[in-house]
Amino acid sequence: GGTSGIGRHFARTCADRGHDVVVTGRTEDRAKGAADEIGGRTRGLALDLAEPDRVAEALAGVERADWLVITALDRDFNTVRDYRPADATRLLTVKLTGYTAVLHALAPRMPDDSAVVLLGGLASDRPYPGSTTVTTANGGISALVRTLATELSPIRVNALHPSIVADTPFWSDKPAARDAAQTRALTGRPVTMEDCTDAITFLLRNRSVNGVNLNIDGGDVLI
Repeated sequence: GGTSGIGRHFARTCADRGHDVVVTGRTEDRAKGAADEIGGRTRGLALDLAEPDRVAEALAGVERADWLVITALDRDFNTVRDYRPADATRLLTVKLTGYTAVLHALAPRMPDDSAVVLLGGLASDRPYPGSTTVTTANGGISALVRTLATELSPIRVNALHPSIVADTPFWSDKPAARDAAQTRALTGRPVTMEDCTDAITFLLRNRSVNGVNLNIDGGDVLI
């Protein structure tokens, strides 16, 4: 998912370093538009993780993947008392079945020294009213990295779980939430997309880090 937010920031960083980059988005126009704006050797592919049976077809043109970053998000404010099963099913399909379907499709095209990072989120450790499905999905990713690292060995699989990332498009116009996250962080500063890109790069490059869930929150969960 490279059309916005953390995924796009990481893709642009890779393109700036001269890598061959493939970004995906739910529509062809959005994916190709993002690829054109990122520049370098970047191309865009349409891929909707809510339709896992079509993932392999969508990724057929990817001949090799040395680094794979899987990030997708359906925001779902869904409480138990006012439960919407269809919305919950879509989110869980995207974050768990969809993520796994991507790896099923690309694993045969990944060399032994390649690496994967799955993007989750801090809701698994800091649930809030309405996060029922989001918390479940991110908790599932925490477990998923362990079985994927075992099954795909020697390919490494890790996960990154950010708190509120202040300069993403979604949070940039929500100062109250950003300020609250900054106040909770022991570092006294917000998490940024650059912080996330640095963390993703570390998880991809370090050949001894495997099956790890890394929180990036400035120490928020310690409070």
